[in-house]
Amino acid sequence: MKLHFGDPYAESWARDYVIAELGGRTVVQALADGIAAKEVWAAVCRVTDVAARLR
Repeated sequence: MKLHFGDPYAESWARDYVIAELGGRTVVQALADGIAAKEVWAAVCRVTDVAARLR
């Protein structure tokens, strides 16, 4: 996430941005609830314009 969003914004985005596909959770909440990091990252990639090299 830091490579895509930048260091300070990645943490804020992970805490604040709610992703419907993750059950209305943020990245931080989804990971804390046990959703696999790979699944969370795939959801982030679908809702943002992540470069193909980072997917």
